[in-house]
Amino acid sequence: MKDLVGKVAFITGGASGLGLAMARSFSAAGMKVVVADIEQNALDAVAAEFAAGNADVLTLKVDVTDRDAMEQAADVCEETHGKIHVVCNNAGVAVGGAIDEMSYEDWDWVMGVNLNGVINGVQTFTHRIAAHGEGGHFVNTASMAGHVAIAGLSVYNTSKFAVVGMSEAMRLDLAAKGIGVSVLCPGVVNTNIFDSGRNRPEELTGERDTASMLMSNPGDSAEEHTARIAELVASALDPNVVGDMVLHAIQNDEFYIFTHPHVRQAMDERSAQMNDSLTRWAAYREELGV
Repeated sequence: MKDLVGKVAFITGGASGLGLAMARSFSAAGMKVVVADIEQNALDAVAAEFAAGNADVLTLKVDVTDRDAMEQAADVCEETHGKIHVVCNNAGVAVGGAIDEMSYEDWDWVMGVNLNGVINGVQTFTHRIAAHGEGGHFVNTASMAGHVAIAGLSVYNTSKFAVVGMSEAMRLDLAAKGIGVSVLCPGVVNTNIFDSGRNRPEELTGERDTASMLMSNPGDSAEEHTARIAELVASALDPNVVGDMVLHAIQNDEFYIFTHPHVRQAMDERSAQMNDSLTRWAAYREELGV
């Protein structure tokens, strides 16, 4: 989608972090933007920011795990702008801890937002975009944790690997309809992901505050963990850089958006392990003559 002026974008988790960065980049490119988020205070701040610049930005309070709410939001978008062209399924949360320490509440919360939230965005908007025939684009926010396993992030890894796989299949399915797909796979970016527990529903809160344990090491004191998070945030990538990268990917139909090229080694090591395994199993079958 080279010409984005006047096109409409819908962004979940859009009131902070990566979502807000996308909204800024899209608006600067002349797009109309709908910012959906679960936090009303953050939405109010976004509305005030864009109103100062006379940008065409609409804010909506939406829980991405609520399918009816997503449909209602899409209806409001169409009533306001007529058509939706770009959908960024960006809302995300995270928990930390070893897999044997996770609860069903941990799984249900993270998968509900990170995976089902993307599914709900795809289900809600795919037919609407296809129907107007002007083409469109989906951007699904995954993570480098959708390509490389990380100790202590098993639940998050699961959700993000699923989003990568879904996005790869979507790109094949939707290309003939003129709908592009990108999957955003960031490393550490300066967002509120380390504070995602602030929006955790009470009914999905377990006995342990696993959201606050993100990127913790066994035996960490509270002070050590706080210091580690502060160090990560201090060296994290500016989300506005990522917003511009997403805009570029939409305009040039780029599928993978990798924000941190230095993770290539970890991805190469994973690929090498799979290739070695293919060789071993081929030899195994050859030895058996099957």
